[in-house]
Amino acid sequence: MELSERPLGVFSRQIALADTLDTEHIDADYEAGVLTLRIPIAERAKPRKIAIGDGGRKQLSS
Repeated sequence: MELSERPLGVFSRQIALADTLDTEHIDADYEAGVLTLRIPIAERAKPRKIAIGDGGRKQLSS
């Protein structure tokens, strides 16, 4: 008698991805029955630093 914790056969799974992910650069690996997906965050969604000017004001010195 053979016992398997994972059923055998063809499977399908769909997931909705956020638009902040870079779906053009998905990396997938399948090893030992485990599917691993790596989906990077799109550049436009990454945090970034924004320089803030001083509005052209001059400091007064005494």
